[in-house]
Amino acid sequence: MSTLRDLAEEHTGLRPVDVDHLHRVAGDWQLLSDLSFADLLLWVPVNSGDGFVCVAQVRPTTAPTAYQDDQVGRIVGGPEVAHLEIAYSQGRIWREGDPVWYGDTPARHEAIPVRLRGGDGEAGEVIAVVGRDTNLSTARTPSQLELNYLTTADDLAQMLSDGTFPPVRHPGETTTAPRVGDGLVRLDANGKVTYASPNAQSAYRRLGFASHLVGEDLAALNGRLAADPLEGTEAANRVLAALRGEAPPRREIEARGATVLTRALPLMPAGVPIGALVLVRDMTEVRRRDRALITKDATIREIHHRVKNNLQTVAALLRLQARRVGIPAAKAALEESVRRVASIALVHETLSMSSDEAVEFDGIVDRVASAAAEVAATEVPVRMRRQGSFGVLPAEIATSLVIVLNELLLNAVEHAFPAPEHAFAGPDEGGAAGEPAELVGVAELTLPARPVEEDDPAEVVVSAHRFRKQLHVTVADNGRGLPDDFDADQGSRLGLQIVRALATGELRGTIELRNRAAGGTEALLVVPLAR
Repeated sequence: MSTLRDLAEEHTGLRPVDVDHLHRVAGDWQLLSDLSFADLLLWVPVNSGDGFVCVAQVRPTTAPTAYQDDQVGRIVGGPEVAHLEIAYSQGRIWREGDPVWYGDTPARHEAIPVRLRGGDGEAGEVIAVVGRDTNLSTARTPSQLELNYLTTADDLAQMLSDGTFPPVRHPGETTTAPRVGDGLVRLDANGKVTYASPNAQSAYRRLGFASHLVGEDLAALNGRLAADPLEGTEAANRVLAALRGEAPPRREIEARGATVLTRALPLMPAGVPIGALVLVRDMTEVRRRDRALITKDATIREIHHRVKNNLQTVAALLRLQARRVGIPAAKAALEESVRRVASIALVHETLSMSSDEAVEFDGIVDRVASAAAEVAATEVPVRMRRQGSFGVLPAEIATSLVIVLNELLLNAVEHAFPAPEHAFAGPDEGGAAGEPAELVGVAELTLPARPVEEDDPAEVVVSAHRFRKQLHVTVADNGRGLPDDFDADQGSRLGLQIVRALATGELRGTIELRNRAAGGTEALLVVPLAR
């Protein structure tokens, strides 16, 4: 389905500023549709000058629609658009004519010209027409509520024709709430309530006002009801601003444990202020849930913070123990445990500063890679580099993934680029002469050293990209590579077991270790992101 802007650019000669105004109309016209009990269709003349194209449509939530089919993108001409031509060319609201039929549905046609006011405040030329089409199949004697709705709708329709509706949206306001059905209060030019819908009356009862609203000075009432005097003054000033013809931002009023959202709109058909329209919505339960979620989020962040502190304490204790151990193999195992615990702590540290159970993983990978390069037991300096972005990952994936990457990176920097004299263990270090030394890591292999030239520095590259709801990660080095008889599934070392268990178990993915065509080793990890 084409958007309003797409249709306008394809079929009309409207300027960008005209299209922006039509977007504002389409963003706020649900109010007019609900008050009118009618469908609204936004028609713009086509470039050829013969007909109109419908660029937007809205159906009422207060009455049955006149159109079962979507009308957006439809181009019509001839007698069918005669009422649109009159409204567009004469710049007036068209209400004449007999009802028309759409299949088995009788409907009443109206046409409202849409103007864009100039910078000097003067009404400009007509740029579009809003068709207001009412389903007459359920016509009956209107109630007091419906009469007030229709009267207010006519005032807003005239303001739309004048170019004073809809008002400019204030920064940060991304919603049209409250809506007509939430609660409606109509004020006269003096700020007195002339009508209040049942829902509006109920909302004010929640704030502590038990009497009827009709006849009350709403600005003064808002000031009295608000629990905070400053907020009460602000709420009163916003009603007064609407009576002066301004369109103030939405405002919440809190009193007696209840919260009511208010939106005040000026009523000034033909440029004459006649009062204001105030929409209200009881937000008490919504705000209660918001506060509960905020409390829950704060609790979760505090838990992650404490887990991070506990993990750092465990790592510090292991580090102290490693310094006291005289057996090289035990010392190396404790140091590996320190790094594993520290990598998990990084995830919890990030989660403790996040508002949800997700983390920006790139920063974690960079810190793990930096730590791996610093603790690498090698005489060859290794450069770490990341390509692509991991993006935001949920906590359950991030925790396991950081452990896997930590193992892969440590293995790469420790075993891909050893000095030649460290490639084999002597009789006192690894047992019998010629047997491999006891190494801790993923590949944990004893291979001939690969010389690293100055123009080919030792490098480990971590690559990440997303494809079809999967995260593809590659850890590649330009070191000495794997032996021909290497079998990852048969490896018995701890690091390899950790990687294989987490990759296929917790992450529900796959892991593959192989030699690169250009030399070196690469580990390919595929992790599904959809649960």
